Amino acid sequence: MSYSARDIERIARFLAQKKELGVPELFLNELSRAEVLATAAKVLVMSGSDEAERVVSTQTGAQQENDTTTVASRPDIGGSDHEGLKAAAEACVLCRLSRTRANVVFSDGNPNARLMVVGEAPGANEDKTGLPFVGQAGKLLDLLLASVGLSRQKSVYICNVLKCRPPGNRDPMPDEIDFCAPYLKRQIALVAPEVILAVGTFAAQLLTATNRPLGKLRGSVYSYEGVPLVVTYHPAALLRNAGWTRPTWDDLQLLRQVMDQR
Repeated sequence: MSYSARDIERIARFLAQKKELGVPELFLNELSRAEVLATAAKVLVMSGSDEAERVVSTQTGAQQENDTTTVASRPDIGGSDHEGLKAAAEACVLCRLSRTRANVVFSDGNPNARLMVVGEAPGANEDKTGLPFVGQAGKLLDLLLASVGLSRQKSVYICNVLKCRPPGNRDPMPDEIDFCAPYLKRQIALVAPEVILAVGTFAAQLLTATNRPLGKLRGSVYSYEGVPLVVTYHPAALLRNAGWTRPTWDDLQLLRQVMDQR
């Protein structure tokens, strides 16, 4: 796969000019998910990131802390290892979402990752493919991760609070979060990431065990069972609100700082 100067110009414009984010659909719709990942890989190469070789190979071949928080555990979810837990989630019928899903959306990325990204719930594209963050928001997430030298191919594990899509992409309901939270808790324990990035209100509030608005939660480093936790806006929210571009960039710099200290 070759990488054109135009590919690099696209991402450079996106990251450098906040106004570009006001109409991101025009930019992102020009590229398939594979092309976005390839562009992100090229950015890593040009930046001299130590992830570049692995990412390009993959593409061409296919400080403040709050008290430790906990998520209630459920003893019957099963899964002594990652594949076992995935199988348990795929067979789950604990809540109403099991009746409307096409696929359980368990995870993507590296199960031995340094960073775990926790989103909110699958959307239509995710429900169709069984993979998290594969739509427009997923493309944007890959570019944002690349901007700080990270990639889902090597150093990032991605999942959501909910493993099934809420009908019509509505917000998760409290009981749905309660049923699904034990799967997330077990995922975190099995992956054992160095750092967690919570994107969106529901992920941030669950992992910080607070009901504070996301805008007031971001900007600090929390602790989830001893793991540093940074929160930021969901990529889908950035596609709707260009004003959150700079705060998100600041959050990513905080994330990178925390990771560099590990």
